[in-house]
Amino acid sequence: METDTITVQQLTHGLQGQLTVPGDKSISHRVAILGALAHGSMRVRNYLCSEDCLNTLRAMQQLGAQVTLGDCPQNFTLTGTGMQPTAPQADIDCGNSGTGMRLMAGVLAALPFRSRMYGDSSLCSRPMNRIITPLGQMGARIRACGAKAGCAPLEIDGGKLSTIDYTLPMASAQVKSAVLLAGMLTEGTTRVHQPAITRDHTERLFAHFGIPCSVSEDRLNIAVQGPVTYKANDITVPGDISSAAFWMVAASILPGSKLTLNNVGLNPTRNAIITVLQRMGADIHIDTVSSTGEPYGNITVTTPQRFVGTEVLPHEIPNLIDEIPVLAVAAAFAEGSTTIRHAAELRVKESDRITTTVQNLRAMGAEVEEFEDGMVIHGGKPLHGAVMDSYGDHRIAMSFLMAGLRAEGATTLLHCTNINTSYPGFKEHLQQLIS
Repeated sequence: METDTITVQQLTHGLQGQLTVPGDKSISHRVAILGALAHGSMRVRNYLCSEDCLNTLRAMQQLGAQVTLGDCPQNFTLTGTGMQPTAPQADIDCGNSGTGMRLMAGVLAALPFRSRMYGDSSLCSRPMNRIITPLGQMGARIRACGAKAGCAPLEIDGGKLSTIDYTLPMASAQVKSAVLLAGMLTEGTTRVHQPAITRDHTERLFAHFGIPCSVSEDRLNIAVQGPVTYKANDITVPGDISSAAFWMVAASILPGSKLTLNNVGLNPTRNAIITVLQRMGADIHIDTVSSTGEPYGNITVTTPQRFVGTEVLPHEIPNLIDEIPVLAVAAAFAEGSTTIRHAAELRVKESDRITTTVQNLRAMGAEVEEFEDGMVIHGGKPLHGAVMDSYGDHRIAMSFLMAGLRAEGATTLLHCTNINTSYPGFKEHLQQLIS
């Protein structure tokens, strides 16, 4: 069997026991960036040691931060640059991470040196004008040098920026965060207005580090006062709810399941997957462990008596965007139809996740309608295994392996190496639960 190919068989039993998913990807990226700029040292626990997040951590080491490993790779001491990062001696490799590249662009644009960021072929096909435009309005000099217009590699001539009062054209936590990080390094008040609530890890980490940041009551308007100076502050990264979502769906569709996922992040701007699955009838019990900072808790999923389709609401999409492929898998096993629209952003992820999700569902025998901004899945029809391409997309690979646990026969996913960009240890967890 090829190392990047994974095959699963239809299970004759449910998923039982407990599992602890790796640390949150979005939070880990931000911890690396903000910790690397802080004064002093901090202990970081449960950092996501995926390829994406390690690339961001290495990038910050190129800017002068120091990492001292602890008892395991996920735990280390991060010593910051005291807001005095140094110019990188080589180009910065962002790998497959749009989050890493877009967030670091906000920082690098405000620093007094030249830098260049690049990534793999997938990253170099994703749109970067969405951050180049607002940063350019702040005075940043960023050139997109990719073969595809508006795409990486990015060349940045950093320097002094001006504040901005920016209205996001789309609901994007990455664009919001890039502007706020640039504003953190810029004299004056930088404001961002978003059309819908997006994940707020940057704002929560600003509060964690004592960075002056104000958020309006409706959470649509955020302002940061710069330039800042702040001290390092120890942090534990909660488990990634996007990784937990695969097992939540599997336990919901596999008869006889009762699975507990420990210490999962329960940030209200990220838990729409729980809301939607519960609306479909999923039996999900949450035991909150901590409700401060980044809330987290234990999630127990038991196979429901009835599982039905639903309509995903427009305001849920920004906080469900990463989980839509696996939600589509859940919908294929639910009674009735599930509508997912207003999700055109899926077309510019690691793959075109609308087309790749629809194609793979159809390959397994599902009835699906594709639209420019989403899909409608007509569920309840028995699915069969198939040989499918993951298109180098970690979430497509893991989503359809979950489908394969319920579908008749064998299911094979090709090109699964990129699972490591977000979920190292996935294959071991899969084997643990199916054996």
